Amino acid sequence: MLELADKTYNKGKANKLLRLLAEKYPDKQAVYEKLVYLQSRLSLPKGSEHFMSDLHGEYESFFHILNNCSGIIHEKVDYVFGDRLTAEEKAEFCTLIYYPKEKIEQVTASHQNTPEWYRRNLAQLLELSQVMSYKYPASRVNGFIPDRYASVIFELMNTHPTVDSAQRVYYNRLLSTIVQIDSGADFIEAFTVLIKRLAVDRLHIVGDFYDRGNRPDAILNLLMEYPSVDIQWGNHDVLWMGAALGSEVCIAGVVRNSLRYNNTDVLERGYGISLRSLSTFASRLYPDENPIKAAERAMTIIMFKLEGQLIRRNPDFQMDSRLLLDKIDFRVSAVTLGDGKRYELENAYFPTIDENAKDPYLLTEKEQEVVADLKSYFVESLMLKRHVDYLYQKGSLYTRFNGNLLFHGCVPMNEDGSLRTIRYGGQEYKGRQWFDFCENMARKAWLHGEETAKDFMYFLWCGRLSPVSGREFKTFERAMIADESTWAEPSDPYFHFIDEASVCEKILVEFHLEPKRGHIINGHVPVKVRKGETPVKAGGKAIIIDGGFCKAYHKKTGISGFTLISNSRGLRLLEHQKIPDVREALRENRDIESVSETVELQSYRTTVGDADEGRAIKEEISDLYKLLLAYQNGLLK
Repeated sequence: MLELADKTYNKGKANKLLRLLAEKYPDKQAVYEKLVYLQSRLSLPKGSEHFMSDLHGEYESFFHILNNCSGIIHEKVDYVFGDRLTAEEKAEFCTLIYYPKEKIEQVTASHQNTPEWYRRNLAQLLELSQVMSYKYPASRVNGFIPDRYASVIFELMNTHPTVDSAQRVYYNRLLSTIVQIDSGADFIEAFTVLIKRLAVDRLHIVGDFYDRGNRPDAILNLLMEYPSVDIQWGNHDVLWMGAALGSEVCIAGVVRNSLRYNNTDVLERGYGISLRSLSTFASRLYPDENPIKAAERAMTIIMFKLEGQLIRRNPDFQMDSRLLLDKIDFRVSAVTLGDGKRYELENAYFPTIDENAKDPYLLTEKEQEVVADLKSYFVESLMLKRHVDYLYQKGSLYTRFNGNLLFHGCVPMNEDGSLRTIRYGGQEYKGRQWFDFCENMARKAWLHGEETAKDFMYFLWCGRLSPVSGREFKTFERAMIADESTWAEPSDPYFHFIDEASVCEKILVEFHLEPKRGHIINGHVPVKVRKGETPVKAGGKAIIIDGGFCKAYHKKTGISGFTLISNSRGLRLLEHQKIPDVREALRENRDIESVSETVELQSYRTTVGDADEGRAIKEEISDLYKLLLAYQNGLLK
């Protein structure tokens, strides 16, 4: 009886799904049309994916890379126009695509914006768009065109002036009318939007928008207009996310970092967060210090106090080695570290710590007032809330996309290369389970404001067992002790084992991906190209794409960042040597100087049918065939 009931239930459920599908496709002809479209879609080449990481607020560099699609547009211009344009003409044409509004203003100022100039560039933009659109279905290309210009550009894209004289007349009249009614600049801008969307089908940002550079807010504003993007949170991101949700210790960490890297503009101008109360408080404590340095010192002590409170109420974080304020001997200005040795402190002045107090982690009344004032600004900033909501909506701790595994930091491991088991709240986690649990805690902080979940955001930022950190921060030692031997930050064994193909394959299996075809794509650890390090690990099974977008890292890495490109023929890594600013690009038609390295070259072309998108299409095709059969058998009218 139970088996019969199950069959009846499943049959009823299937019929219900078919009836719902029939509302969208009400007859056989509608099903025929959709099946033809979907089946043919599977044979098109897979779209290009671009991967970038560790942007760290470097808006100008990111803006140029986003505009030139990491050099892809220049390559397409070379391919389409070959010897028909000189190198100088191609460079100027590329600059027009990257910065259409600014380039048109420049051409207008020099009185070169003749009707012929507009017709020539519109024709070239049209030709480039047509070639780049061949790997997309027409309906999707139409979706890339800005709505206001869609009908005219659609007509231009579908003319054939070299085939028929009537088509040639029609084509010329379309272009001439655009120029005649003084809309050439608008259509040029519309074409450049189309070209950029055709160049990159999907953008992956593998963590760390914030800190060091001063315009992460501008980067996020730019990305929010981008049609297809996913984000993997970095440890700097989760710190800001926690601060926006009202975690006091995360707020202290964000403010200290901003002061340390001298980028308080993002707080004050970008998010409307005032530091006045902190500055006033710090100037009274350290009247002889530079105001920024004084504020940093005051916030550092506040952060250590709040961090100590958090660690003591969360023993599962296993961060007791960071409890150091109570290890200070104020009589001799020295601290005893975990190795049992005493180290002299650089500065013996601690005006907000009572040497005789039982608990050095308690905030003074004035410190509490400063923290409360900062907290009110963070939680009330509408722009910060908008950006953090976007990070939650588009982001996650890891992403599985087209067979590749994307995450910012590491998979915690043991010294023997096995996955580390982590205990939290009486439960045990490892590998993918630990990632899923950590993401669930981060989302609890956002959706429900749970205090334990907000504490967890700080653990994600700097915990040794955090999948986006993976190292023990030595913030106290770096801030307080001159002996640099104490500054070394022990890292998870993952960062050593990532060089072994067998370990990479084991991790891919753990995340339910094909080990022979998949890749691990990381950020987090700057690759020191200057010292001979390579971002390609384990024979190409893992790729570390933190190449130092941030100017502070340029001396360490020797380059200006990486872009990893996945297209239908394989994987290619672009190593950006120098990225010009907008003024330089416009003045000299300068482009990014990059070195290209093939990571993986396939003998076959990957189609949409081979990608994640194809799996969803095949499921839809299967449902449509069932609907068609129901129509043909008379089960549905």
